Amino acid sequence: MNLLDQLRSRRLLAIVRGRDADASLRAVVTLAEEQVGLVEVSLTGCDASRVIARARAELGPDAALGAGTVLTAQDARRAADAGASFLVTPGLGDGVLSEADHLGLPVLAGALTPTEIVAATRAAVAVKLFPASLGGPPYLRALREPFSTVPFVPVGGVEAASVRAYLAAGAIAVGVGSPLLGDAPHGGCLDALRERARTYRRLIEQETAS
Repeated sequence: MNLLDQLRSRRLLAIVRGRDADASLRAVVTLAEEQVGLVEVSLTGCDASRVIARARAELGPDAALGAGTVLTAQDARRAADAGASFLVTPGLGDGVLSEADHLGLPVLAGALTPTEIVAATRAAVAVKLFPASLGGPPYLRALREPFSTVPFVPVGGVEAASVRAYLAAGAIAVGVGSPLLGDAPHGGCLDALRERARTYRRLIEQETAS
């Protein structure tokens, strides 16, 4: 299953950004155990490349494990070497899309304005609407008028209370960092992470069924 199909079917992308590499790895594995099948490890986290490599070894070759905050072509190569199967950017970093194409890795590219969205759709499989909290679901709904075929994934401040609204506004999935992960990637409680993961999955299932 390609990245776009995975986003459409799973509808939740978890974003792990931690100050503790071991805790970040435990958070990734916990998410997988809770059937959160799409996970992005931000390159701004502690020893992120090692976290990705260890998670890949733990979860196996078929896990949808990506690298986030990819800003440069060098970042893209580093992520690929670690075992990332997809890349996520906050914006259209110089050389990232062309390097990703060279590496054969799909990209979820960050964009906010209509001009940025047009540029992102030239090479990315989906658009990461970031930061989504600036306009919320109403902004996404407005964008869906001129960009009816663009697959949007809102990221940035997607709280549990807004998940269903984003999906109802036309998002194919939502990307969630700290509202889902909490302090788990810094050494915090994994049981609390499990509960939040179940909450997000339940909300997505409810919206999908409605």
